[in-house]
Formats: sequence, structure tokens, C-alpha cells
Amino acid sequence: MTIEHVPVSGAGHLWAEKLGDGAPMVLLHGSVQDSRLWDGVFAELALHRTAIRYDARGLGRSTPPTAPFRYEDDLLAVLDHFGIDRAALVGLSMGGEVALDFTLEHPERVRSLTLVAASASGHEWPPAPELDAYTAANQGNNADRLAELELAVWASLGDRAPGYSAIATMVTENAAVRAAAQKGHVRVAAEDAVEHLGRIDVPTTIVVGDHDHPEIGVIARRLAEGIPGARLEVVAGADHYLPLRAPERLAEILVRQ
Repeated sequence: MTIEHVPVSGAGHLWAEKLGDGAPMVLLHGSVQDSRLWDGVFAELALHRTAIRYDARGLGRSTPPTAPFRYEDDLLAVLDHFGIDRAALVGLSMGGEVALDFTLEHPERVRSLTLVAASASGHEWPPAPELDAYTAANQGNNADRLAELELAVWASLGDRAPGYSAIATMVTENAAVRAAAQKGHVRVAAEDAVEHLGRIDVPTTIVVGDHDHPEIGVIARRLAEGIPGARLEVVAGADHYLPLRAPERLAEILVRQ
């Protein structure tokens, strides 16, 4: 196991971990999470791949942003730091959105794409009271309320399903720094991936839990239908925190990538 601190813009760094040998696979987590999201699959993947996971800017053990930045540029910095020409990308939620945008921007650096419970830039979310409340808590920097809603909306299976203690700990810690993590992040509207899905030409798998938020299922189907040759996998007994809810099933899917 190798722990690295990957230099990024603004004199910051990303905490990253590399384990195993073989074709590289890079794991990207979601917005109120960190690389612990992958605890249930990381060691298994490292038996088959060079597995790399990292904490996104301002989350987990990575430094907060001090200047405008792009998650896609940070991913490129990770690949360059580890000397990776092409990698299999696996992203959940926000991490899936970043992986998809990155693939459109840097197709030569991507070997395959696995989008787990992914969001997608340009997808219009319908109004919903629980999501409006979530947005308000996020924008209002109300860490306690954000953690409460994150667990209620996105970890909807609660403690009835595996992994809840790890999920709750990770969410609570990252909700407290989420506002700072978002500060300075910039996107370009023209990057909206949903308008360019037909350009994705790497093997792509879409994974969604059968108990995830309904709109994530809508996005999953949209991605599966829009990306040429994409395969859709529905995992039973999993909500949005699929890697910690059904790690064995997800690992089976990922080792085929």
C-alpha cells in the first residue's frame, strides 16, 4: 500500500492511496463522502488491478481549496502523479459526474467507465421537497441538517442494511467541511454531459441500487440509453451508498471492467 499527497492547484494536495498491481482503476467518491466509501471493495479490487482512491478537494484528508479549481483537473493531476496513461474510472454520484465529464474532455486517458449511482451534468432534476431542503442546508452551511438529510435521503435503508455505521461517520465528518470543499469549484456550462453521451466510446457500465432515489434511476437509464454499448446493472438491496451496502456484488461487477 502506498499513501501519496498529490499536488494540485492553489498549493493544495489530495490524499491518495494505491494498492495492488495490474491495469489501473481509479475510484471517485461523492459530495459528502471521502475515499472511505470504497472500503468494502478496495482490497478485493487490488487483487486484480492497481486500485487507486483519493479524497476529493476539501473532503476527507485532502486540503480545502484556496482558489478556483475543477474536479476534472484534480483527476488529471492524480493520473499524472501516478504516471497513468489510461485508467478505468469508477465514480459514484458526484464522482460519476466528474468521471463522465473527464471522459468527454480527455478520452485518450480513459480505458473504461463505470458510473455508480451517478449524477450527470446537464440533467434537470424535478422539484422535490426533500431535495429542496437538502440544497438549502448545503447552501446555508448547516452541517448538522445537511448530515441529517444526507442520511435520510441518500442512505434511505438506514441501519437496516450493512455499512450504516461507516456511512454515518463519514457523512457527519464531511458535512462539517462541505461548504469549504465547494468553495471555488467552477464548471463550464458547455460541458453538460447529457448533450454529448453519444461521444463516449469506451466500455461503459451503469450501476444503480434498487433502493436509490428515483431520479438516480432516471439518470441511470438515460446514461444507459445514451452511451453507445453501455450496460445497465441494477443491484438489489442497495441505496445510494451502494459500495458499502453491497460491496461483494459491486466488486464482482468492477473486476470485469
